[in-house]
Amino acid sequence: MAIPHFDDLRKPILDLLSDGNEWRKADLVQPLAKHFNLTDEEINQEYQSGNGSIFIDRISWALSYFALTDLLSRPKRGSYVINDFGKTFLNKSNAEINQYVKQKMAERQAENPSSKENDDEIITDFPNTQNTPQEQLYSSYKTIRQNIYDEILDTILSKTPMAFEKLVVELLQRMGYGGAIENSATITQYSRDNGIDGVIKEDVLGFDKILIQAKRYQLTDSISQPDIQAFAGAILQANCNKGVFITTAKFSKNAIGAVQNLAHAKIVLIDGQKLAEYMYHYGLGVQVEQTLSIKKLDNDYWDNMPNDEKI
Repeated sequence: MAIPHFDDLRKPILDLLSDGNEWRKADLVQPLAKHFNLTDEEINQEYQSGNGSIFIDRISWALSYFALTDLLSRPKRGSYVINDFGKTFLNKSNAEINQYVKQKMAERQAENPSSKENDDEIITDFPNTQNTPQEQLYSSYKTIRQNIYDEILDTILSKTPMAFEKLVVELLQRMGYGGAIENSATITQYSRDNGIDGVIKEDVLGFDKILIQAKRYQLTDSISQPDIQAFAGAILQANCNKGVFITTAKFSKNAIGAVQNLAHAKIVLIDGQKLAEYMYHYGLGVQVEQTLSIKKLDNDYWDNMPNDEKI
């Protein structure tokens, strides 16, 4: 079974807390995993960013929303207990519970509209989604990033073919190829490139080289198998065994297959999407617009403080 959305966790969490005892997030993991028939792999699956377990994070958000909407009380940090109001929801469906939580969260945000203008704070309400605010943030980030990828490729297409050749050589250097070797990269002159647009030396004397083919084609175009075979022939003629074929377009299945079947050379294919991703990742032609700092509690700091047993 797929990892449940945090909306789907609400009814099972209330049922578990119906015993009136204090529960911590960690106490809920195994019972909920059993309820949803999750495997160990699904329980431990992390966000692509590496910021923790998806399943545990969704439990955390479900608990937080319950506390914010008065269905659960927090007798002490990290502990939750169902209150009298929360008990009135035990016989309600998951859909009814979700509807209440979303309505209550919308009311909370409406009561404090000025907070939206605070640049130091992110007030997030997603009444029509099953994802947590953190997942929404990641999703928005991916959407923004893809838009930048598209802008990168559109901008490349507005430049000259020679500018594109210089760009791909600079990108490979930014990625670490050529290292600290002085003048490690060169652009081949048009009149005698023999199918090679650029060369990167991997050692001082140039015994080991990477040959580059750069094709600035329309995004909907496709690089075919003959193009790969021609590049492979140029690599062989240059007495080399490494090549990178970079394009703003795509590679056909036959072209990809041709690379996999080469015996005398290793050719890496970089299509338009991957090219834009590399440029974004290595900061070529882009700059940081804004940095959002998201913080969480430092458990070690708070755990060193004595608890008030009266609470």
